[in-house]
Amino acid sequence: MSRSRPTPNPQSDNGSGAPDTILVPRERFAASRVLVVGDVMLDRYWFGDVNRISPEAPVPVVHVQRQEDRLGGAANVARNAAALGAHAGLLCVVGSDEPGERIVELLGDSGVHAYLERDPALATTIKLRVLSRQQQLLRVDFENTPAHEVLLAGLARFDALLPSYGVVLMSDYAKGGLTHVTQMISKARAAGRAVLVDPKGDDWARYRGATVITPNRAELREVVGTWKSDDDLLARVTKLRDELRFDALLLTRSEEGMTLFTDDGVRHEPAVAREVYDVSGAGDTVIATLAVALGAGLPLAHGVALANCAAGIVVGKLGTATVDYDELFH
Repeated sequence: MSRSRPTPNPQSDNGSGAPDTILVPRERFAASRVLVVGDVMLDRYWFGDVNRISPEAPVPVVHVQRQEDRLGGAANVARNAAALGAHAGLLCVVGSDEPGERIVELLGDSGVHAYLERDPALATTIKLRVLSRQQQLLRVDFENTPAHEVLLAGLARFDALLPSYGVVLMSDYAKGGLTHVTQMISKARAAGRAVLVDPKGDDWARYRGATVITPNRAELREVVGTWKSDDDLLARVTKLRDELRFDALLLTRSEEGMTLFTDDGVRHEPAVAREVYDVSGAGDTVIATLAVALGAGLPLAHGVALANCAAGIVVGKLGTATVDYDELFH
């Protein structure tokens, strides 16, 4: 099925009069400097054919014929920022093991500036997916949490890197890499940096003071409860933003697009995907695009429009993927 290219089209529910089409010169994205901090993982894919059922149990036997490794978690966020042409830095913890070395190799291939803390006792997180004929049959996770000493070293490295970056992006996958996220947000905001957070879990007090937080519906529901109407949603989000001092909240709503809540009101961006193939990693693309746009000096509403457009492109690709500058502005 063919899919026509969506055009960034920031139309708001409050009639704010944003331009119909956004075109950002490549050099402005190149000047954007985004520091991603968070949990990294290796997305490993095994592809094969299924021709029989196992005699040992009623499960398919997959004859693996091809393996593919991709950056996952915060590493995929940084890869997305780099794909758009920005200067993307990544501060994270990996183990001294084969998956950790593979992440280092893939980051180099992606043009990401990696600042890695190594923990010999850490098993680098792997999400192994087994697929046959483009259908995922099984996912196997390998993971544990990094040591306290390594995380403190990461906090010191953050202090040293902060002056060199204009936007800070916290990518939380609840793997322990953002233990000191509250201090990092405070330091970044004190330095005048925008801070974007992709949250995890129900303790959002850790993200207090962030510029923008980007939950999906399930993540927001876990924190504010189930809303009964758009007015109820607005009331709950406003209360949350007031309590935790978030400048803005961007709610990603899958097939319903995304909604931005700020002091200026509510702006809704309808979904632009023509074909949805795989939504894994779409949230990474959204927050990375928004961070690059803010680093390029674009207004928040324009950044959201571009992020929505990028999401519409990336869900038409298999697995964790990226959108490059030419795709976004074609």
